[in-house]
Amino acid sequence: MIVTGEASGDLHGSRVVKAIRQQNAEVEVYAVGSKHMRQAGAEILVDSSRLGVVGITEVMERFGSLIKAYWNLKNFIKKVSISLLILIDFPDFNLLLAKVARRLGVPILYYISPQIWAWRPGRLEKIARLVNKMAVIFPFEVPIYEKAGLSVQFVGHPLLDVLGSKHWTDSFPDDFKFKGNPLITLLPGSREREIKYLLPEMVRGAKILVGQKPGAKFILAAAPTINVQGLKKILADQSIDIPVVEGQTYRAIMAADLVIVASGTATLETAILGKPMVIVYRVSSLSYWVGKVMVKVGWVGLVNIVAGKKVVPELLQGKAKGERIAAEAMKILDDETYQMEMLRRLAEVREKLGTPGAAERVARMALQMVEENKAISH
Repeated sequence: MIVTGEASGDLHGSRVVKAIRQQNAEVEVYAVGSKHMRQAGAEILVDSSRLGVVGITEVMERFGSLIKAYWNLKNFIKKVSISLLILIDFPDFNLLLAKVARRLGVPILYYISPQIWAWRPGRLEKIARLVNKMAVIFPFEVPIYEKAGLSVQFVGHPLLDVLGSKHWTDSFPDDFKFKGNPLITLLPGSREREIKYLLPEMVRGAKILVGQKPGAKFILAAAPTINVQGLKKILADQSIDIPVVEGQTYRAIMAADLVIVASGTATLETAILGKPMVIVYRVSSLSYWVGKVMVKVGWVGLVNIVAGKKVVPELLQGKAKGERIAAEAMKILDDETYQMEMLRRLAEVREKLGTPGAAERVARMALQMVEENKAISH
């Protein structure tokens, strides 16, 4: 059984499902996931699109759905003799479920580690107690788990599989009329709440940029989890033309001279595709206050965290304003030396992410654990 609670986890989990089936077509896979894992052939027990949250207030809003999912899965694990539980990120929920599986003797493989290096490092002890093996996607995570006495393998970042699966062109067909000088792509996030907090200031920044760069054009790449009509309605009220594209995020990144991106996985996608960026981040005041107290790293953006230093600018909370966004964008667009140094450091980040093949490595680990469990049972 594979469990995730995020859209990205659903995508990465689906690739693991496919890799498992390629290596052993007889394996049955149950999942907490969404469309990607369903398409890969997993039997969906709970739709993960109803579970994903960010921040304290968001957890409160979906508390009922999370509790219901937990009890349903707990009963399922008790009734069905599963050979392995694969957890993908989503730590608070997944570690509760891990307790159930551990008591029942079900081996546990954790793929995509909770960010214990960033906040709540006390979870490491719990993970080491409950989990049999870790499959981590950042090389700096290996010594953390080794020190805790946990079996761990760096499998590479799954985005390298996604982005390496085809050639992403750096232009759109002429009928889109997106060509501009410069062309700037907006990635305001994959959750409605992120859109609420970030998009208005991104638009303000865009308006300022047009005043400073009259030829500038913009694209907004909508995440698959976002209501596109709602996005278009917000943008229709603005005095600037920002076309929305669906299902073409990577093309929108590749076409851009600059990307203005919500903090999250999209920052790594932008880095892998080799584009300069400005990271913006805003959550509710309560969520930010709690995070500020608990977070133990100096950066929010994954790009900077992987680099271990500031590679791209971050505008957080009150600094994520249109004026600041425009100022950082202009610095990148106008200072070629600054831009080239950023691109050089982004290339270093990509190197640190390993090589393609994460899903296949995780699948091999999973099937080996299943065989080991069978041997012990017999």
